[in-house]
Amino acid sequence: MTSKLAAVQFTGNDIEIGCRLHEALAHQATVGQGAPLAYKDLLTLARSLHPKDAVLGRAVAVGIGAKLAFVDAFCAAHGYPRLACLAVNPATMRPGPDYAGDWDAARRAVAAFDWSAAAASLGAFAAQARAGVPARLKPRKERPADVAWYAYFCSHRAACAWIAQEDKQEIINLIMAGLDPDTARQRVQAAKPQFGDTA
Repeated sequence: MTSKLAAVQFTGNDIEIGCRLHEALAHQATVGQGAPLAYKDLLTLARSLHPKDAVLGRAVAVGIGAKLAFVDAFCAAHGYPRLACLAVNPATMRPGPDYAGDWDAARRAVAAFDWSAAAASLGAFAAQARAGVPARLKPRKERPADVAWYAYFCSHRAACAWIAQEDKQEIINLIMAGLDPDTARQRVQAAKPQFGDTA
């Protein structure tokens, strides 16, 4: 995806949702013949494929960047076409401004590729990525994450004035994945221009 997001340390949440998005994007590449999907539509498709997945149910568009970076990393590691190119900004229906390469050619390559074999290597890649998640990123339950966020928010109201409901949800998702509230806020703030509700 973007150079900024490629440098992001993946959390367990990024990996989990990234695997689900890979499946949804592979489905779209095959059934939709490489037609692009807006970020929220991609999440909706992934939820339709996994309706009982609670982690996926909490996912929001502003947090999709790191998950798509995971999909990009998987495809690059295996020499597959760039599957994440199908996920687009809803306002422009094109990839973000940091996208490099011939987008139309990438979409054609994605649509022509047989994604059925790729799923077999995704599990091993995800396991390797999970092993690379720092031990300090200890997952939390939703209620403790919400309490940690509220405590942070109360003492940093000015720094949090820009936060909308989806932003708050992604911050809590990131705290649940083990990030501290300040790092989670900064990560969402950095992603908001490209992936947020105004994107």
